[in-house]
Amino acid sequence: MHQTRCAWVSQDPIYQDYHDYVWGRPVQDKYELFAKLCLDGQQAGLSWLTILKKQQNYYQAFHNFDPLLISVMTEDDVERLMQNKGIVRNRLKINAIIKNAKGFLEIEREGISFLDYIWSFVKDQPTVNAWVDKNEVPTTTSESDAMSKALKKRGFSFVGSTICYAFMQAVGLVNDHTTDCFCYPTNPNASKA
Repeated sequence: MHQTRCAWVSQDPIYQDYHDYVWGRPVQDKYELFAKLCLDGQQAGLSWLTILKKQQNYYQAFHNFDPLLISVMTEDDVERLMQNKGIVRNRLKINAIIKNAKGFLEIEREGISFLDYIWSFVKDQPTVNAWVDKNEVPTTTSESDAMSKALKKRGFSFVGSTICYAFMQAVGLVNDHTTDCFCYPTNPNASKA
């Protein structure tokens, strides 16, 4: 049986699986949020499918996205990762993950859970939009602008507003499945557990 998906989804089974089971579903784990934010930053200038296909390699290269272990990575580690064909070999992007880990730890040291910090940008409730056409979907919003500004102030990088909005869509802070998509929520109020 053919299901209607969002128009951006290709025929690639990896992409379809990501769309059907991951994209737009609210994430309630701070470490998963951290990993996804870092991975969205890796996408800059590339297709998301490229990063999806390398996702497991990133988890292996960056200590399963444990911020504490990443935060102590050295220049030697960066050099080693620059030889790792399983990830995007871009020095700025590799260093961004290390910087982001330090930013994560700074937020947590202030007694704020990274989970609560990220969800605060949508007042702890997913925004469920009702776009009919993929061309209606914005690439930034005032919330993604605010998130980008706040994260940059804390030393995060590769967190421009467009990246932040893509992240917000990916982790379910925003549900941008188009209304014809079989993943569009029929009961928007039931989206956050």
